Formats: sequence, structure tokens, C-alpha cells
Amino acid sequence: MPAVIMPQVKAPFSCLKLHRSAERLLRYCGLSQQELNVLIVNDTQITEINTRWLNRPRPTNVISFPQESPGLMGDIVISADTARREAAEAGITIECRLIELLVHGFVHLLGEDHELGNEAARRMAAREQELISYLLMEGIMADLCINVDHIATIRQARGGNEPDPVVAAGIVELAGADGIVIHLREDRRHIQDRDVRIIREVVKTRLTLEMAATDEMIGIAGEIQPDIVTLVPEKRQELTTEGGLDVVGLEESVTDAVSRLHKHGIPVSLFVDPEDAQIEAAARTGAECIEIHTGRYADAEDRETEDREFEAISQMASKAVDLGLRVHAGHGLNYRNTARVAAISEISEFSIGHAVIARAAITGLDQAVREMLKLVKGMEA
Repeated sequence: MPAVIMPQVKAPFSCLKLHRSAERLLRYCGLSQQELNVLIVNDTQITEINTRWLNRPRPTNVISFPQESPGLMGDIVISADTARREAAEAGITIECRLIELLVHGFVHLLGEDHELGNEAARRMAAREQELISYLLMEGIMADLCINVDHIATIRQARGGNEPDPVVAAGIVELAGADGIVIHLREDRRHIQDRDVRIIREVVKTRLTLEMAATDEMIGIAGEIQPDIVTLVPEKRQELTTEGGLDVVGLEESVTDAVSRLHKHGIPVSLFVDPEDAQIEAAARTGAECIEIHTGRYADAEDRETEDREFEAISQMASKAVDLGLRVHAGHGLNYRNTARVAAISEISEFSIGHAVIARAAITGLDQAVREMLKLVKGMEA
């Protein structure tokens, strides 16, 4: 990975947030092929580094070491002890201060130096503000949207009125999720038309409607007006969506569906496998977004396969961003395998359902959502 975070201390901060911040900075500055090492130490350790390399026998908050090796941008060393004190004085979290120091060290590696005079200091401060504003605007952490289809699956098993996915959607939002996902299937095996209408009315965050690219569904989407539609393949005999949409083979019809949804003012995401040809075809359709199908990664039976599928997801997420697409991910992600893909900085949203609903059957829906949020957003337990 281009950014490597190496904590040498145990402290209440998120390495995941630092990692995603570092990778986003590299991409923003056109350095995504460069490696950046970030070492988090204590005051004693940074004093030793200062003494040895800079003849400065005292702790500082951050040090940057540019490297001349091909493919290596440099090293940033940050003192968590000093960052904690400075955060307390400024009334901000230690995570915020660590990100500020990361940006400061990063700008030094870009060649700026505030110690070279007032003009250099102003130039460096402006560059730092630019990068911090970029991180805030883009949002460092990915969003988590929860699919409540399987609440409806339980209801449909008995043909009654409970449990109600509308109620579940409210609990999910109160627990802190960033959005609700529902899949209205042609056979109405779980989510019903009534659910879609009411959930659209009550959701306060945002609503993603997953659907096949049929005339019926496009008409329903135009009437309901979800915040975004995700076009997915659909087979009557499948238990769940088994793979990505074949955009390569169906490019003309998918492009037409995207265009029709755009006429209704609805942004579109395409659910695709992490493959070059599918990503390129998705970009040609005019869709704003892709959702990478993570099923092969989630279902991997050995570490070698998992590593290979993870690398495919990572590479295709990067490719999609380069093509101007927003990147979401989902399918098969659970409490064991989500944290690894959450570190891929190009992924801005995760759609997770079955694992959360399954956990909710044991722990309760509120708790299940909060536990998944910790994985996606790098929260401390």
C-alpha cells in the first residue's frame, strides 16, 4: 500500500483514519504510486530521533524525512504524547491533531519549509489549509449504509406485519448509519412496494434503491425518487445477488436505463465485479458511481485467494476514481472481513446488510449497527 501507518504506542486514536488521510493526500497530489511511511511514537522516542538526526535533544510534534529512493516519498514521525497535549490545549480530539500533524509533515515532504522566512511560512500555511480543507470536503472515512431487506425476509416468512423494515430503518438511522438500502425485487420476495413508499417518506439520511434495469422498476424509481439507484442483476432462482452486472455485455441497455433514471433526476450506481472491462464500461454509461461486488473476497476459502481478491478490489477502486466514478462496495462483508477493505481510501461508502441483521438477531439492531460502524469508521471500542 502507498501509505503505511506504524504505531509504536497504544493510544485512543484511529490508525484507519490516518491511513485513509495519508492515501487521500497522496492521490490528491498526484503521488499515489509513491510510498509514505508514518511512524507514531511517544515523546521519548521522538526525542531520540531528534537527537540522533537533527542535533535537537527535545521532543517535537512531527518530523519529516524526505527520501530519494525511487517510489518512496519519505517518512513522517509524529509524537502521540505531544499531539495529545496540543489537542487538549486546542479543545480538539487527538485524531484531529494527528491529522493536522500528518498534513504538516506531508507538506514538508512536498518541499515547503516554514523556517525559511515569512513568505515561506505563509506559503506553507496556505498549502496545509488547502489539504486539510480537501480532507474535510471529501470526508476522511467511508459512509455505512445498512440494507434492511432481511428484516422484510423474516416478516414474509410468516406473511404477517412484523418485523417491519420501516421500523428497522428508523433504528438504523438512530444508531448512526449514514443511509438505508432496500432492494425491490421483481418477485417481491422481501421488500414490498408499501415498504419502499413509507421508507422513502421517513428516512432522514439517504435512501438507496437497488433494482433491476426494467421498465417497471425505472417507473417506480421515478415515482419514489430515492437519493440514488443501484442497478443490479437479478435472477428469480438466486438466493441473493450472485455477481456483478454484466455492463460489458449489456452496455447499450444499461446506458439507456441510466439515461432514463437521470431524466427523473436520480443519480445511478452500477453493481459490478472488480474487473477492468466492467469498470471501463460502467464509466461509459454515464453512471456517477459503481458499487464493487465484494463477494469473491468475502467468500475466499484461503488467505491467498482473499489477498488476490482484495488486491483486485483495491486496484479497481483506484481505476474507477481515475475514471471519475465514485466508489461504493458491498456484498458478503461481515464483522471479520470488513476492516481490511475499509482501509481502501477510494471507497467512500459501504452497503452491508445480512451480517448486521444476523448479528442483530443476537445482540439487537442498534448494537449491531454500532459495532459495524466501528469497523467502517475506525472508531475505538
